Amino acid sequence: MKIDKIHHIAIICSDYEKSRHFYVNLLGFSIIQETYRELRDSYKLDLLVGNGDMIELFSFPSPPSRASNPESCGLRHLAFQVKNIEETVDYLESKGISVEAVRLDELTGKLFTFFKDPDNLPMEIYQS
Repeated sequence: MKIDKIHHIAIICSDYEKSRHFYVNLLGFSIIQETYRELRDSYKLDLLVGNGDMIELFSFPSPPSRASNPESCGLRHLAFQVKNIEETVDYLESKGISVEAVRLDELTGKLFTFFKDPDNLPMEIYQS
């Protein structure tokens, strides 16, 4: 068996309109397709990230909260590569998004930091 790549990352949100705005208008991800699934009373929003990565944003009625602090087993965070971390931090903060202090990855020598989506999902930005 050989896995070629990650096809997509799926995120369940608690407030579809708020999360849609965050990912599309603030982070700038492009909409591939938006589908309302009446039987599930749920939206599925396919988003293009960069040059081919995809996030599926789902809404479901009353999803349980995600345990974030302390960190629990499972998916830890999503990391997005950026060319200029300072410009990205300035942009996010100008949109009212709190960003942690920029740190240096002692293993790679690269700069990185974290912010959170509307449901407190940790997101990392990592300078290329």
